[in-house]
Amino acid sequence: MILNLLLVVGTFFFMEGVAWFTHKYIMHGILWSWHRSHHKVHPHALEMNDLFALVFSIPSILTIYIGASNPEMAWLMYAGFGILGYGIFYFLFHDVIVHRRIKISFKAKSKYMKRIMRAHYVHHEKHTKEGCEAFGFLYAPKKYEE
Repeated sequence: MILNLLLVVGTFFFMEGVAWFTHKYIMHGILWSWHRSHHKVHPHALEMNDLFALVFSIPSILTIYIGASNPEMAWLMYAGFGILGYGIFYFLFHDVIVHRRIKISFKAKSKYMKRIMRAHYVHHEKHTKEGCEAFGFLYAPKKYEE
């Protein structure tokens, strides 16, 4: 039971590295054509960038399904739950709290939340593929403190 929980939590934190790498080298690289919509102000509810949510859900769905279907590979299910947890956190932090795609009242009070939100706003100061910084979502260096 403890090992399964550690696998969920470890996978969750590992996903920050995956998200950072994907954001920097894929979204701001070969798939900028999808991500560009996220760096522009627009009136629509959806953007091309939302396709990444569908693509990134596939590993979670597959690992949960394979792990649940094959007892000898049950550990995959827990890794899938870690990926799912990161996806939920990403949606709540990025889409709801930072970009207010769902209208809520939220005021960051902790230094941590203020720092990661500021880092994300700094990231969006650039509207081009190049020159952006702060590609992560769970961690932001102290230089982003106000």
